[in-house]
Amino acid sequence: MPRDYAFLDHPGPIPFAHRGGAGGRPENSMAAFQRAVDLGYRYLETDAHATADGVVVAFHDRTLDRVTDRKGTVSRLPYAEVAKARIAGSEPIPRLEDVLGSWPDARVNIDLKDATVIGPLAEALHRTRAWDRICITSFSTRRLAQMRARLPLFTERDVCMSLGPRGVMALRAKSYGGATDKLVRLAATGIACAQVPHSLGRLPFVTEAFVAKAHDLGLKMHAWTVNDADDMARLLDLGIDGIMTDELVTLRHVMAARGLWTR
Repeated sequence: MPRDYAFLDHPGPIPFAHRGGAGGRPENSMAAFQRAVDLGYRYLETDAHATADGVVVAFHDRTLDRVTDRKGTVSRLPYAEVAKARIAGSEPIPRLEDVLGSWPDARVNIDLKDATVIGPLAEALHRTRAWDRICITSFSTRRLAQMRARLPLFTERDVCMSLGPRGVMALRAKSYGGATDKLVRLAATGIACAQVPHSLGRLPFVTEAFVAKAHDLGLKMHAWTVNDADDMARLLDLGIDGIMTDELVTLRHVMAARGLWTR
């Protein structure tokens, strides 16, 4: 069975501020993270890329083009150049270590966006000693496996990690009765949660059987990115263990109405 992790030690479903709460401030900015903390969020979700000189930044895209006033691929630029970019024309791109250091009581869910960030992230976690308050996820099963292999070289304790895409689909198949011994082995390695889309297009992805099967294996299930109050309510009814949202005030209201909001 998966190990117990301090990251997941929360009374009830976890509210996550997705990219700091992109519905209220520029995404993945220190202003967004500060607003989330001010609203009572203690779980921040962000993304990780490494610059050409190995600085880990909290930034979603491979390139600066979509959300900043500059262009270029983050992994090909030195940090000195990335630091000049402004998200939405106003906010600097934060270093991940600044996010971890600015809110030492916050827990941070980190999405590995590129293989080049694996080594620098392991080193950053060693410097900050933030092992107990992070969870690592990725859309790449290979990147997660590489991260699991790298972490013991830099950390004194296990780090909470989520299933990769292959594990999520195996869990989904198992919820329909499929036999997936590999999934059981993955759960036994210490992977503690499954982080999944709440829907695919207009079709719900998270079902009662899906959540139940995760719980049978000792896994927590977190859903992203949930911005509608009705969707939030449906997921809470299904027993979801965490919700990631851009709409921080909406999720807080939905959870508070059920007596689930805790600071």
